[in-house]
Amino acid sequence: MYYFASDMHLGSGTAEECRQRECAFVEWLDSVAPTAKGIFLVGDVFDFWYEYKRVVPQGFTRTLGKLSELSDKGVDIHLFVGNHDMWQGGYLERECGVKVHTQREVLTLHGRKVSICHGDDIAARYAGGLTRLMNATFRSNTARWLFSHLIHPDCALRFGQRWSQGSRKSKAIELPFLGPDEAMVKEARKLRQREAADYYIFGHNHCAEVFPLPEGGEAIFLGHWFGGRRVYASLDEQGTLTLHK
Repeated sequence: MYYFASDMHLGSGTAEECRQRECAFVEWLDSVAPTAKGIFLVGDVFDFWYEYKRVVPQGFTRTLGKLSELSDKGVDIHLFVGNHDMWQGGYLERECGVKVHTQREVLTLHGRKVSICHGDDIAARYAGGLTRLMNATFRSNTARWLFSHLIHPDCALRFGQRWSQGSRKSKAIELPFLGPDEAMVKEARKLRQREAADYYIFGHNHCAEVFPLPEGGEAIFLGHWFGGRRVYASLDEQGTLTLHK
């Protein structure tokens, strides 16, 4: 069995909310581990993650410990970076055994072709304007170098956490699903014309939906983990993907 989840935004909210969400996430990892051939975390696991060469954010010890434990036991764990945790520097790979992906991948899992990415870059591209410019800036190696070398880690992490939470609070946690007008649905339909994947898995928009594509295949949206929710998808040995709400 393969499992997929996204948008836990660990570190967002009050201390109690953060603790409850992280404990729920760790419990879920424990629950799926016995049957997991692979676990795919499809972005925004952390509400803000930024690595210096020798500095990483405080906290998340339960999550990092559990990922390390499962990796040590032979469970393949993959992290596809999102717009809140794109600033990876190798720490999760070295210390926790997590395979980090910085772009979309198409994998064959239980005989099905599965396209996986967080989707923030797609949403920004379709939105255009300032949103697209900001997304490109945050992904820029130059911007990252300046951020790393010109700002003390305490100040940088404080700024990043406030920016991240402010950005998230500026809009509803869960927006209405736009169906065929959803940017990632449009992108999946374009991709389908070039590569016939069975499933196109996305995070980012916080909607938990399965959308059949007219050209064939399905777009899967993994929802979010705020408010006590535990949304995830599973792909069984017969190649059937199920979204668990």
